[in-house]
Amino acid sequence: MKLLSTLLKPKSALCASIVAAATLTSTANLQAETRWDMPLPYGDGTHQTQVARSFAEEINANAKGKLNIKVHSGGSLIKHPEIHRAVKSRQVQLGEVFIGRLGNNAPVFKLDNLPFLATDFDSAEKLYKASKPALEKALAKDSLKLLYTSPWPAQDLYSNKTVDSLADLKGLKMRSYSPTTSRLADLMGTTPVNIPFSDVAQAFTTNAIDAMITSPSTGVNGQSWDYISHFTTVHAWIPKNMVFVNNKVFKRLDKDLQQVILTAAANAEKKGWALGRKLAVEHTDMLKEKGMKVAEPTEKLQSELRTIGDTMLTEWLDEAGNDGKKIIEAYNAQ
Repeated sequence: MKLLSTLLKPKSALCASIVAAATLTSTANLQAETRWDMPLPYGDGTHQTQVARSFAEEINANAKGKLNIKVHSGGSLIKHPEIHRAVKSRQVQLGEVFIGRLGNNAPVFKLDNLPFLATDFDSAEKLYKASKPALEKALAKDSLKLLYTSPWPAQDLYSNKTVDSLADLKGLKMRSYSPTTSRLADLMGTTPVNIPFSDVAQAFTTNAIDAMITSPSTGVNGQSWDYISHFTTVHAWIPKNMVFVNNKVFKRLDKDLQQVILTAAANAEKKGWALGRKLAVEHTDMLKEKGMKVAEPTEKLQSELRTIGDTMLTEWLDEAGNDGKKIIEAYNAQ
């Protein structure tokens, strides 16, 4: 029996060593394979989602196995209205939202949807540069860190009839998707109706809405030529999506991994702005090719819309106070 015990003891010790080693290896692997979930509001066909995927892929390729970002597009994990709260509460680690949707949280988010202030990409980049510190400050209050922004092409007018002046829109139902677009619809003499992009086609076909202001890219992605006849290039503003991360989660990463994320974010922002410029032309041409009547706004319509823009800028400055005044001064100084 003693001999048997002696013979078995080394094997038991060996087994214990194997189990211990396996446990350590498993723990190390778990620590090495940190996974982040990244909910996106739009489908895979949009350039915003394509930019976000390239951002995640670059991080995954350069993180040396320390981090893997799983992208969930089209609201498949978390719906658009809940993404900001989900990242704030650390339900997920990072996410993307349309900036204007957060207009009720802070005035700087409304600025992104302010019409007829920055109506071309050069002006939009200047406005972003002037407002970025305030944007970062507003996000920081919710323990969020801005990673990058990506613009849409300029917002244009979709309707089922020729629009030569605001009188042609009076009484119609206008799609809205943010506090600022609701106010714009009011000032245009229309009734704002909050409709998510996924429901736009049905809303037009059932007469729930009669018109909308959105980008040519949105029109192409939604095949708007199937249910809308007219497209007027009013170039109201150039809104942006933004990707942000929970700052507490970000700070837990080592410095090298943080830099991998920041580098990928800078590359994504550069790609997003270049794509926005490119698609503004390509998608407007596609709407025309598909049979929509594409027209420039009349002088009368342009004048009426500029007046609305002045009104909304005054209202925004009243709300934003001295901080808002500094942003506009910095923008004008460029």
